[in-house]
Amino acid sequence: MKAVEIKNLSFAYNKNVVLENANFSIEENDFVAIIGPNGGGKSTLMRLMVGLLKPTNGDVRLFGEKVPSKRVPVGYVPQNTSKNIEFPITVGECVATGRLGLSPKSGEVANALKRVHMEEYLNRRLGELSGGERQRVLIARSLVCNPKILFLDEPSNNIDVAGQESMYKMLSEFSKTMTIVIVTHDLMALSNRVRSVVCVNKSVHFHGGASITQEMLTSTYGCEVDLIAHGIPHRVLGSHNHTHGGCCGL
Repeated sequence: MKAVEIKNLSFAYNKNVVLENANFSIEENDFVAIIGPNGGGKSTLMRLMVGLLKPTNGDVRLFGEKVPSKRVPVGYVPQNTSKNIEFPITVGECVATGRLGLSPKSGEVANALKRVHMEEYLNRRLGELSGGERQRVLIARSLVCNPKILFLDEPSNNIDVAGQESMYKMLSEFSKTMTIVIVTHDLMALSNRVRSVVCVNKSVHFHGGASITQEMLTSTYGCEVDLIAHGIPHRVLGSHNHTHGGCCGL
């Protein structure tokens, strides 16, 4: 069964078309990066998949169920995780908010923190943590509902390079038992841990099983990605026709 199926999907804010006639699917247990320029519609596409926005046209299904659905457990980690970090809440209390009626001292909370290697931080204040530690706590919060698919919007924001690599390694392990979809500007996300790429700039193009290469690629048009990063493996994507500029600017 497909984890995500999108058919003839379009979305507009008032009369401003953000996404137009998207058609693609994501296999179960895939690790997918959604990339593209600012304002191209990446986060909008993710919110449509999660069910936070209603399509103008088209259909979004998760594991065969039309979105939104209470039958498919979904984890979602939004952007701007540095907001309200001084709110007096412990790590355990934060994670427990991921499922209604869950106690901060419950086994589910403890297990979620263990999965993100933060079990020793249960009683720490959220505001005392680094950006990378907070991100792991918020991922743990999304795990307490035992999701079949996990969506993360810009998960590497406010995290140093070492923390980014550690996080992507952890997400790669998660993809053995759940589908992972991330929105990112981070070149590290296009390393050999990511297995498919969705390029978004109003139109949407899915690349599954794209090859990895050490060579530098100069972006000229379409969906070719220029990865200017020393020592970081990068993905070469086949070009596609388009009418609105390079779709994968990073």
